[in-house]
Formats: sequence, structure tokens, C-alpha cells
Amino acid sequence: MLAFVSRCGGRTSAFVLACSLLGVSVFAMDVGPEDDVLPTNLHQAFPLVNPTDSHTKLSVDPQGLAALRRITTPIAPVVVIGPYRSGKSFLLNQLLGVPCSEGFGVGHLRDTQTKGVWIWGEGRQVMVNKKPVTVVYLDTEGFESTGKSDAYDDRIFALSAIISSVLIYNLPETVKEADIEKLSFAAEIAEEFSGRVNGRESPFTPAHLLWLIQRDFLEGKSVQQMVKQALKLVANPKGEKALDQVNRIRRSLVQISRNSTAFGLRQPHLQRTKLCDLNDRDLDRDYVRQREQLKQLVTGMVAPKMTGPKVLTGADLARMIEDTVEALNQGEIPMAGSVVDMFNRDISQRCVELYSQRMAAVTLPVAEAELLAAHQAALGEAAQRFEKEKWGRREFQASAEPAYEKEYKALVASNLYESSKVCEAVHQGCEDTLDSLQRMRLPSMKKFDVGSAQCNVTFVRACRGPSQAQYTEKLRKSVVRERAHFQSEYNQRLYNGLLAATVVLVICYRFVIKNSFLEFVSWLLFLFLEVYPKLYIGSASFYESEWWQQGVTVWETIAYNKVIDLERQGPYLLGGCCAVVVIFRLWRWRRRSRTMQCKRVGSKDMNV
Repeated sequence: MLAFVSRCGGRTSAFVLACSLLGVSVFAMDVGPEDDVLPTNLHQAFPLVNPTDSHTKLSVDPQGLAALRRITTPIAPVVVIGPYRSGKSFLLNQLLGVPCSEGFGVGHLRDTQTKGVWIWGEGRQVMVNKKPVTVVYLDTEGFESTGKSDAYDDRIFALSAIISSVLIYNLPETVKEADIEKLSFAAEIAEEFSGRVNGRESPFTPAHLLWLIQRDFLEGKSVQQMVKQALKLVANPKGEKALDQVNRIRRSLVQISRNSTAFGLRQPHLQRTKLCDLNDRDLDRDYVRQREQLKQLVTGMVAPKMTGPKVLTGADLARMIEDTVEALNQGEIPMAGSVVDMFNRDISQRCVELYSQRMAAVTLPVAEAELLAAHQAALGEAAQRFEKEKWGRREFQASAEPAYEKEYKALVASNLYESSKVCEAVHQGCEDTLDSLQRMRLPSMKKFDVGSAQCNVTFVRACRGPSQAQYTEKLRKSVVRERAHFQSEYNQRLYNGLLAATVVLVICYRFVIKNSFLEFVSWLLFLFLEVYPKLYIGSASFYESEWWQQGVTVWETIAYNKVIDLERQGPYLLGGCCAVVVIFRLWRWRRRSRTMQCKRVGSKDMNV
């Protein structure tokens, strides 16, 4: 991890609250206290933001705020940022055309000269789109000096990124990776602030960025080409995390890079400690020429400072600075690309919980396609929530969240287990059903097929999930096997049943109904069934004969249809038939008894 990012690892999410307070306060801007001491001479630099005693936080200065509040026209802050001892203050004096004794303080010691943020009291009037705009120049304390905390530098950088209309990134000699990281952070802060004030749906308009390379003595590529090359994505064929982080930082600068330019400025003189004592005749001619070009370039980049549709005046900007400083002081702030992810960690956790809730609502087992669809839908909801609540420009990446993948794999395993358990239970039920069909007292192939079909419907309805295909094939084989076994015994059981029925008829007609003719017919049928199959001559089996197949068809029609199931209702029908026979026999017996009694009475009368 790069040095700047690694030192930011301990930040907390308090700055998110600070930015939220900023979003509210911007729309409540008003003129500051009337009792501020107004400076009498504006032709000088005034402190606008000072460091606290601990040099970790910021405090606003009433002099600089009073100077700002006097500006009633639209305002365009030009802010210069960069490392300390890089010539920012001298540069601003050159742009303003004032000597060091009157302008921003220029130091030649190893310690930083400028403390906090300073503002030039006199605004410069320019016309932008035929409307007057007041340009104010701000000098900032340099980065990376000794005797102060990193958080202090971060607050200065954040404030500069938020309030600037033109941001001059002053760098000595060349562009380093740490410089790109710092700029990425500034762009992230500015975009987040704009999103919280105007809504994330509003397009973010970053400050005009000017890469200013001082002491530009290197040969080869132009400054513009050098900056463009520095911001190009780095090839990462092996997917290394370090290079991936480098490229994420560059992607975050795509939007601000579209509204930026680069400019190189030669060293004004070899004796840098004497610069304030030299006039233009003593300075390098190329430097003087480039300086004038730079003035025109900055003037051309100027635009009124805006927050959403609102154009800020000096009073608005003063109030904005007060609220921004207050928010920045309320908590530690993020500082660079990957550290912003720490502020999104709680949001990511809430997204994981939302994903878990949606997936918990899925009743297992389900088909794999349904589980995948539910997974993708839950991820979509989590992504929408992340995009709505996230801080900065981080993209939702489900593959980077092990929690999603882990929970989905656990659900896949649970779905397989539940599917196997349910399908096994349903399959066992179907096996029991097939066994009961095998034991039918009155065999019916039609009833067997209907029962197995109903079992298959129940199986398809109940057995779901990844085990369905496996158990469907298993059930199909069971049905085929049991049907073949049932069919192999079907004709023999039917034949034995016919023999038993003829014997019952013989007994019935001999002892119950006592009908000699029907008894004789029953004996003939019994003898036919006993002898004919043994004397049957043909290429096919006896059971394949035409008359047997017709008989089977008649039996299937009688034994099982939409009206009657002889297996279940047969005993009741048989009992009814027996009752009818008994009643009939009793009726005949009673009738015969009466007839015989009448005959006996008649005979007695005749004898008398």
C-alpha cells in the first residue's frame, strides 16, 4: 500500500456526519456577524483559517471572513495547494503583480511560512459570460511539513477542494504518485459534498484544475503529456492488488481530469532566496513570458463558485467556510482512495444484512435457477442500497464481499440437503404406494397406472431443487420395475380369480340358490378354465389370445372406472348381493309356507 494511504488507515466515519451537516448549512447561508472588525486596508493578505494550538484542527479568522463578506458579486476563489517550500506564495504574488513586502508572505527558511489559509483582501473583477465576477486568491499552508499531524494537512486539503472555483495544484519539477493520491482524495471530498447538498442525482461539477509544474527544466515530453501519461491506467495483467488500487485512484480522477489542464513554469532565477529582491528585468525571460501566459490561463478558467444552482457571493462563501471548518473539526476524516472504503464498511454490512433477509425469505428447497434468481435479486437490492448510501465514488462489487459468496454457498448446500431430504421422503411414499398397488385383492392394470401417475404428480409437486432430477429418474425406474412385476402376475391372478369365482358359483347355485341349470353352467365354465389353457395350441401365450384380451378389457372396465372402484366397493356390493339373496330366499320361503298352509286348510274344509 502506498505511504499516504497506509497512514490513513485509522480514520473513522465521523466525517460522514460532518459532510451531512455541511449539506444542511449551505442552504442556510447568511451574512455573518455585523460586529466583525473590517480591515481598513484591503491591499494586503489576511488570515482566513488558522491552525489550532495543537496544529491538528482549524479555526476561522474574523478578518478574512470580513474581507469576504464585503464582496456582493458572484465570487470565484482561486486556491493554490501543494507541498511546502514549493513556491506557492511567490507564485500568487506574481499572479497578483504585487511585491513580496505587500503580498503573501514568502519565507526562505526550512520551516513553512504560511500557516493555515490566507486570502488577498482585494478581489479582481473579471467578466464571465458578460457578468461581473470577483476573483479572490487564497494561499494555503504546504503539505508534509514537520511539527503537525497528518490530519491537519488533510483538513487544509479538504477545505481547499470544497471552496475553490479554480484549484491550482502547485508541484515542483514533476508529478509523483503521492501527488495523484492526494488529488484523488480532494476530488472525492468535493464530489461527496456536492452530492450531499444537491442530491446524488445532480451532476457534480468539480473545480477547474490546473496542474502547475514549477521549476520545469526536464526535457522530453511536454507538461501536458507528462500529466496525461501519469493519469493513464497501469497495465495489470496478473490482477495484483497494489496495481488495482493505483488504477482505482486514476479512475476516480476521470471526471476532474476532463476539466483540467497542465502548465509548466521555468525557474525564475537560480538564486531562489533572492527572488523577492529581483524585478522582471532580473528574472529569466522565458519565466516572465510563461508567467504572463499563466495569468491569462487562470483568468480564462475562472467561473463563479456554485453549490447546485446557487451562485455564491462573498457572504455565502464566508458562511460556507465557517460551516466546512466546523464539520471538518468534528471528527477525523478519510484521506485517500482505499481509506474511503472504511467509511463504507458499515453501509456494506447493512447491505449484507439486507441480502441475508431477502435470502432468508426463500423457502427451501427451490430449483437452482430460482435460488440463483433470488440471489441476483437480493444482490441487486443490496447494490441499490449501497449506491444510495455510499460515501464517495466506490462501486458496489459483490465479488469483493466474501459474505455474499459465503452465504450463497451455504444456501446452495442447504438447498441441496433440503431437496434430498424432501425428495427422499416423497420417493419413499411413492414406493409404499406402488407396494400397496402390488397387493391389490382385485388386480387392475388401469388402477395401477392411475395410482402410479398420481404418485408422480405428487412427487413433481413436492420434490424440488437440485435433487429433483436424480430422484425423478429413480422414481421412473421404480415405476417401470413395479409395473413389469405387477403385469407379470396380473394374468395369472386374474385366471386364478376366475377359477375361484366358478367354484363359488357352483356352491352358491347348489346350496344357496339351488338352480340346477346355473350350477351346470358353472361346472362347464370351471372345466373349461381348467382344461382349455392346458390344451391351448398357438404360437402365442394363452393370455394373448383374442378372447382373453377382450375379457381383460371387460374386467378392467368393471373393476375400475370413474364410478366404481371394485377393490374398495366390491365387499359392499357383495354384501348387498348376499342380502338380496337372503331376503329373496326368505320371501320365497314365507310365500311357500303360506301356500302350503292354505292348501292344508283347504283340505280340512273339504274333508269336513
